[in-house]
Amino acid sequence: MPVHDWSRVDEGIFHAFHNSWITHFMGALNKGLLPDGYYALSEQHAGLKIPDVITLHTPDLSGITTQPTGNGGVALIDTPPKVGRRLVASADKSYTTLRRTLAVRHSSGHRLVAIVEIVSPGNKDRPASVAELAAKVESAIRNGVHVLLIDMFSPGKHDPSGMHGAAWAFFDTQDVTPPTEQSVCVASYLASQIAEAYVEYLGYGEPLPDMPLFLEYRAHVVAPLEETYMAAYEDMPRFHKAILEAS
Repeated sequence: MPVHDWSRVDEGIFHAFHNSWITHFMGALNKGLLPDGYYALSEQHAGLKIPDVITLHTPDLSGITTQPTGNGGVALIDTPPKVGRRLVASADKSYTTLRRTLAVRHSSGHRLVAIVEIVSPGNKDRPASVAELAAKVESAIRNGVHVLLIDMFSPGKHDPSGMHGAAWAFFDTQDVTPPTEQSVCVASYLASQIAEAYVEYLGYGEPLPDMPLFLEYRAHVVAPLEETYMAAYEDMPRFHKAILEAS
């Protein structure tokens, strides 16, 4: 299904879609796409830094032996992702409150492994909002948490290089200005000693690409972006779909 221009509807409509997409994404991962021992949960991290999130969701396991869940998940892929652009950081530069994040954890200590961030209009409404989400992405990567960032909105006056550009500026000074004819950006970040970003740009009307969701160093599963986007979109009211599908 082609990506839609969600700026045609108000923020509350996208918020409903955002929550539905997170739910379908979580279900797809937990129904067999994640390897044994990993699980995905929708979590609310508004206002929290990644170290706080790691601490908040780490239970006291004293006296408890935690075993993998045995959910029959697939094996991790350790070959390089087939993505349009790969960026490596410079070696020398190493309704927002209601928005939810998809967190992937491992059952050994319930450690946070990766997060999926779907950008909302509220993340772009002012410089402070852009800075907050960009800093969250940067904090996650520096704390060893991989990130999949999905930005469905065109770059604006507060993020002229898009949300990926705002986040990647923490790691490198190279120009990451999106192609003028393309607006949507999906970026998968590998949290390593020198961060890496795997980036795809696409325009409205194009299908979402296959993207890596890193769970370990250079090992990933393929994120079910198109499948879960379609499932969430089918849940939307016909009235709003008609607006989004108008030529």
